Amino acid sequence: MKSLVAVVTAFLEIRSSRKNLKALMRLLVILALMIALYSVLFHVIMEREGQEHSWLTGLYWTLTVMTTLGFGDITFASDLGRMFSVVVMMTGVVFLLVILPFTFIEFFYAPWMRAQESARTPRELPAEIRRHVIFTCHDAITQALVPMLERYGHPYVILTPQVAEALELYEQGAKVAVGPLDDPQTYERMRIARAGLLVATRSDVLNTNITFTARELNETVPIVASASTDAARDVLELAGATLVLRMEQMMGQALARRVIGKDSAAHVIGRSNELVIAEANAAGTELEGKTILGSAIRERTGLSVIGVWDHGRLASVDPHTMIERDTLLVLAGSEEQIATYDELFGRGNAERSHVVIIGGGRVGRIASRALQEAGFSPVIIEKLPERVIEHPEAIIGDATHMETLKAARAREAATLIVTSHDDDLNISLTIYFRRLRPNVQIIARCTSERNVSTLHRAGANLVLSSASMGANTIFNLLRENDHLLLAEGVSLFPTPVPHSMAGRRLADCAVRSQTGCTVIAVETEEGWILNPGPGEVLPEGGTLLLIGTLEAEEKFLREFKPDLADRALRRHWRRCREE
Repeated sequence: MKSLVAVVTAFLEIRSSRKNLKALMRLLVILALMIALYSVLFHVIMEREGQEHSWLTGLYWTLTVMTTLGFGDITFASDLGRMFSVVVMMTGVVFLLVILPFTFIEFFYAPWMRAQESARTPRELPAEIRRHVIFTCHDAITQALVPMLERYGHPYVILTPQVAEALELYEQGAKVAVGPLDDPQTYERMRIARAGLLVATRSDVLNTNITFTARELNETVPIVASASTDAARDVLELAGATLVLRMEQMMGQALARRVIGKDSAAHVIGRSNELVIAEANAAGTELEGKTILGSAIRERTGLSVIGVWDHGRLASVDPHTMIERDTLLVLAGSEEQIATYDELFGRGNAERSHVVIIGGGRVGRIASRALQEAGFSPVIIEKLPERVIEHPEAIIGDATHMETLKAARAREAATLIVTSHDDDLNISLTIYFRRLRPNVQIIARCTSERNVSTLHRAGANLVLSSASMGANTIFNLLRENDHLLLAEGVSLFPTPVPHSMAGRRLADCAVRSQTGCTVIAVETEEGWILNPGPGEVLPEGGTLLLIGTLEAEEKFLREFKPDLADRALRRHWRRCREE
């Protein structure tokens, strides 16, 4: 009922709507006068024919004839009366069945519907909103980031220039607003001065306009913008962007880094204060074939093995977990401990196996250059020669043709990297290559998050999602040092030492077995203790730094119930408790 009143109020506040309503009222008055006139003439003609009827009967006859119901119980005997009946009937057909319905729809119903649409797609956010994220495009990155924001209680709005697009997103359950993307007043209505973040992921030119317009209104709000070229990145930085995402560059370098045997050094993927999170290939090192316990990584380097990547997901490990050739270790420790690991396992162990890159677009070319810098001689397969002019080693042709694969020495390749921007094509190529080479490593690029699992089922060993990669980067900027997302669904988060854990040994708390989280650091009065041992006594009033999936994090909060002093963490805990 309240929403109906709000819509009607908004309708009446529009000047054109009030004008249309007056026109409709005038037509209704004319209709009433016509009915009254026809009722009077009915009595006059009936008296000439010698018939007498009540005034109510005259009104009844007029309405039945004008609406073409024509009961036929009251009729004229003269030609004049019958001619009058025809006139009344034709007037009713034209007025009641054509003009009045059209006028009602055009002047009242359609504006009312537009007012209702405006109520669902506002052009201004509430004055009390704070720390909200403003998206200017509903793309794959936005779709991946919105669930993260909802999980942690961050308000957001998706700004679109078209009402139709906003209504479609509204029907999908998204929070939307309407306004021109290049109008300063739009961002004033979006409360840019109190926003937590602005995300511009449209074209390079439009992103520049959005960034420059918003930056003029507020000098401090963080602005994240995407760029497809180095030149566009430079312009966006000049326009005031806080962070420029070069997704193709990030994806190409990430694909190259994950080639088995590229090197066995530990590559940093995240930081939190003094703690460093890194990943390292086990291929070609003495770690192959050993268990986590038998490798003695912790004893020799001080690092903690907090998990392994399994098809893009962080899998937990125990002392008996076997380290295979394709195992990608996730390590936690200090910079010095990472350096010690590299000295023991990361030097002189690189295996320069043959790599074939499918697709010579920006991602494929960047991956090729990164591999060349690491000492590889990768081969690109590309249909369009103009894309790989600067890569004389590229093979021009269709990757599904055997002649092309033979020219690229695909049978000798230890790794195939599929870099097309088309997810459907990548799925098709992955299925094809997996049938040809059951044991080859296939690393695939994915644009839409929903196709990650499909690519894994198609046979890819590892799938990297540009949507997840961009969403994690933006989320980490928004949360600063509060949380750190390492990959989709993997969170590094702080929490006060729960009362149920204070004064107890870490091993006695059984955090990993009960929740799936791993305690990788403890803050005491003396400072941070990285990779605390099982005998470490947890201090009252201290802080824990844990890593785990988002589901494991929620389970930890439910099981141990820490005193969440931080407002954002309190909000997150309330949501977990309600669920």
